[in-house]
Amino acid sequence: MILEHAVLHIKPEEADTFEKTFQKAQTIISAMKGYIRHSVSKCMEEDYKYLLLVEWETIEDHEIGFRKSPEYQEWKALLHHFYDPFPIVQHYQPVLI
Repeated sequence: MILEHAVLHIKPEEADTFEKTFQKAQTIISAMKGYIRHSVSKCMEEDYKYLLLVEWETIEDHEIGFRKSPEYQEWKALLHHFYDPFPIVQHYQPVLI
């Protein structure tokens, strides 16, 4: 299992719209091969900061299967204009369970 981690800084005037739009976008990612689960959490200290966590079976499921798919283009069109700055996405693997 791989954990994708992205801190999303949303343009302040777009936060409500982002949350509504993510409701639609999550149906895209959840249908992808290798997808396990995801969560989006809103920061309590910074109003326009969110944490996206996605569990994938493999890093290739995310980096190749999702990011190189036509579905990613729809995801990108729905969400990428909300970010300022664009998020850094990192992947983690469990070491202690």
